[in-house]
Amino acid sequence: MDARAYRDGEAHLTRFARSRIGVEAYVEPRTAVTDTTIVLVAATGEWTRRRMPGPQAAHQLAHRLGIPAYDAAVVGYPQRMRDWNSRLADEAKARREI
Repeated sequence: MDARAYRDGEAHLTRFARSRIGVEAYVEPRTAVTDTTIVLVAATGEWTRRRMPGPQAAHQLAHRLGIPAYDAAVVGYPQRMRDWNSRLADEAKARREI
């Protein structure tokens, strides 16, 4: 992961966390296909994901932002995130039916 991509991702995550209420971080482990990522989920269920250099960097970022961080592989994702995704899908489907 190059330094510029990390800085841009961190800036995006910081803006997201500072502009929404009840944000929590979910750290996703590196896999054979993807790097370590961090998902920030707001109280509304709105979420965003960015790559991170590793799990320690993801947890450190959450600490700097003053938000709780969880290991997604251990705790899973909050229901509000799934509800948000469902609402977006329903809205997209309704627009296609018009």
